Amino acid sequence: MLELIEGLPASIIAVEASGTVSKDDYQRVLEPVIEQARHDGRRIRFLYQLGPRFEGFSAGGAWEDARVGLGAMRLFDGCAVVTDVGWIEHSVGMARMLMPCPMRVFANEARAEAVRWLESLPASDLALHMHGDVGVLVAEPKGPLRAEDFDAMALVVDPWIASHGKLAGLVIHTADFPGWADLASLFRHIKFVKGHHRQLGRVALAADSKLADLGPALAEHFVAAEIRHFGYGELDAAIAWAGGGS
Repeated sequence: MLELIEGLPASIIAVEASGTVSKDDYQRVLEPVIEQARHDGRRIRFLYQLGPRFEGFSAGGAWEDARVGLGAMRLFDGCAVVTDVGWIEHSVGMARMLMPCPMRVFANEARAEAVRWLESLPASDLALHMHGDVGVLVAEPKGPLRAEDFDAMALVVDPWIASHGKLAGLVIHTADFPGWADLASLFRHIKFVKGHHRQLGRVALAADSKLADLGPALAEHFVAAEIRHFGYGELDAAIAWAGGGS
């Protein structure tokens, strides 16, 4: 079975496995909290403890573990696996090479250390807010954009597009555009735009910076969407317009 571990910092989602873990355990315990984080546009620092009471996975549980992990990994800021089980340590050692975020294994007695490590990871500087009533996503970058930020944005946008066919609008709200953390982040930004521009109706840039004047002209080369500039303090007007207003 799976149980949520209570009493940890709010930024950390933690579960403990015991006995035989089944597909139903993932669907009942873990998937709802991941879906809520995805809905809220919130990043996850994940701790998974497979302690002395853990016996193994059912066939369905093993498949669900892989499916949930692959579906949520872009939402993770970091992942700590707490266990003394040798084959799991080995599996994590291989999986960490494929993860888009830091991943470490800790012994059961070092769970507190795992929590401290997760807390020490750098936070995302991109806040996402989905306004479901008008179908508008507001992105507020506070620091240089990372590749992981665009993965997080896709995790919010893609389910909405799958359900509604199109995102009405995107609002970028920033006093001064902070740029990209590295070249890989810039490439991930371009990939995100190329993959989503045809499902996006309007883009509003609510910013008081030099980029606000250049942004619409540049973005028209990449985005098949109507674009308009608003002042930084005109966020409500930008959201209303991006949602289809005049």
